[in-house]
Amino acid sequence: MRVDRLFTRNALATTPSASLPEAAAAMRRYRVGTLLVVSEGPGPRRPVGIVTDRDIALQGFASEATVVADAMTPMVASIGEDADSHEALEAMRAHGVRRLVVMRASGEVAGILSIDDLLDGIAADLVSASAVLKGEIRLDTPK
Repeated sequence: MRVDRLFTRNALATTPSASLPEAAAAMRRYRVGTLLVVSEGPGPRRPVGIVTDRDIALQGFASEATVVADAMTPMVASIGEDADSHEALEAMRAHGVRRLVVMRASGEVAGILSIDDLLDGIAADLVSASAVLKGEIRLDTPK
């Protein structure tokens, strides 16, 4: 199964200089556990990291001055939107991550693929395979 059927397309983003309380509030407001961290300044914004609710919890809220850059995981893993689920799982395993940034061929961010997205896709494939097998078994059963 290709990852373009599985990933979250409208990934929310923040910047390294945003405060951790701001990031946590955005996660709470939009009911997400991950924000893509994008570069600041002139030019196109490019991914520089990911911050998760777990990163924020582990960092704690030392003060309003604590920023996303203090808690984020620097960008280490991405995959093309035309990759298959097995490639994605291998990339996650190789990088020791639970999320991959999905990139378009043009170099733009397409979204984020999580391990949960992959498991949902694999589970759906297994249910479909099971339905096929059950149908074949019924056809093979003597009447």
